[in-house]
Amino acid sequence: MLRVQSSEFILPKNGLTGDDACAYSIIDNALLVSVLCDGVGSAVRGGTAARQCVKFFIDQFKNRPKAWDIPKTMEVFTRHINSLLFKESMAQYGKIELLTTLTLAIIEGETLYTLNLGDSRIYLLKSNGDFYQLSTDHTMDDEYLSHVLTSACGLSENIDPIIRTTPLEIGDSVVLCSDGVYNLLEKSALRDLIKNKLGARTIIQHAAQMCDEKERDDMSLQIFHIESLDPLHSIKNTPLLIPQTLNEGQIIDGYTLVKPLMEHKRIWKVLKEDTFFVMKFPLSDDEESLDAFVREAWYAKQITHKAFGHAWVPESRSMRYYLMELVEGVNLQEYLKHRTLSIDNAIELGKFLHRAEAHLLHLGLVHGDIKPENILVYQREGEAGVHFKMIDFGSIVEIFSLNNRAGTPTYLAPERFNESVINESSEIFSIGVTLYWAITAHYPYGEIEPFQTPTFKSPKRPSQLNSNIPLWLDSIIMRSIAISPELRYRHYSELFYDLKSPEKVKPFFCSSTPLIERSPVTFYKIGFIILLLLEIVTFYMYVTK
Repeated sequence: MLRVQSSEFILPKNGLTGDDACAYSIIDNALLVSVLCDGVGSAVRGGTAARQCVKFFIDQFKNRPKAWDIPKTMEVFTRHINSLLFKESMAQYGKIELLTTLTLAIIEGETLYTLNLGDSRIYLLKSNGDFYQLSTDHTMDDEYLSHVLTSACGLSENIDPIIRTTPLEIGDSVVLCSDGVYNLLEKSALRDLIKNKLGARTIIQHAAQMCDEKERDDMSLQIFHIESLDPLHSIKNTPLLIPQTLNEGQIIDGYTLVKPLMEHKRIWKVLKEDTFFVMKFPLSDDEESLDAFVREAWYAKQITHKAFGHAWVPESRSMRYYLMELVEGVNLQEYLKHRTLSIDNAIELGKFLHRAEAHLLHLGLVHGDIKPENILVYQREGEAGVHFKMIDFGSIVEIFSLNNRAGTPTYLAPERFNESVINESSEIFSIGVTLYWAITAHYPYGEIEPFQTPTFKSPKRPSQLNSNIPLWLDSIIMRSIAISPELRYRHYSELFYDLKSPEKVKPFFCSSTPLIERSPVTFYKIGFIILLLLEIVTFYMYVTK
């Protein structure tokens, strides 16, 4: 995930609106788009051009064609906005009046892409203190005409933008600024201020004190300190073959394909040096499938808890795949076709699911699709009882994602059907539905079809369907599947505490549960008081006749 510490500030000259404009956007936690423009003061509508240019890039990058790489996107968009400004100038004024400098910085993966027209600048401060100017000042090569631009956005109908690529590291800082900033601050002074992590506003206000208010120009500055970079981009762009067909007996990097584990033949049981493994390939080579697979493989190798099967990506691969340990067993759905889960195993299943989700939470993730089909049941040689493993790394997403239809409808919390984020509480709902089904063979809210928007009504208590269920476990499951998030467990730790402390579990009742069921003593007390009052009223009426 791309994370930056950012700051930006514009200080117009003489307290007016000014001709500078800047903005940035982080798209899908993976792409930073930053634009800074300085409207040419000699042009009547320089400020308008600057603001129009900034808005154009921010809006267009959010909807860019996925098939375009960053350099192509930058070039096409720059040519387009340049042509628009030039043609509008000529149509309205017959001369160039919509004119602005342009600095554009894009961070994707571990690469910084930069482009500039005019004399606004882009700098890179490396983590070791080195400070580089990445842009070129497009001005006249004459000390008396250095303010005259030889290139700018809107200056001519056709341009040939030059795009530069620079590798980035965590700890680097990317800086964009107008000439109003660097004309007042020496390069070394600007470097030291940024190195000391001062914000854009503080730096500009410091520089503005160095001259008379009437003499300075508009000042704009953007600073981005790189805290983390998105490693998935470089992994995705590693040139690896995605096989169209796979066959039994085929050998890939020393692994022999033994048999497919799914009908689509993209997950295989493989053999190498007398040991069996699982090898998984992308479903197809389209952009969406590749993105999903790269993210899945990345998450899979980050997960180290024993609740999950071990997964890894070999350093040397001739094809795009990742490997997992093979655990012989059946999924919980198959295991319970002709039986229900014992109460002891159900309790252990609840604790297991807590441990699995707690580990994911530590990584900022959630499983996203907890259900019996994604829980493997197996037995260890020489041991009694059953054990569990979580499977399906493909459903894992970042916590608080808005991937509302991720998961299986029957196990989705009600709020997930109404554009709510995936969090601990919504995952606990899925755990609760899984436990409910495992020990009753029924779904609390019925089976929900894909793309259906269901109506949730109070379910039967699991103890009504299985009399072996103790009341404390009944309450835990009912609280886990509460329709309202306010009544449900909010955190995994709350669920785990109740599972291991049965004597401390508080009875849980739905809001629609009759008082006689929720609190028989209170019900009879109220009934006694009402009857007593009726007797008093009746007696009073009798004696006053």
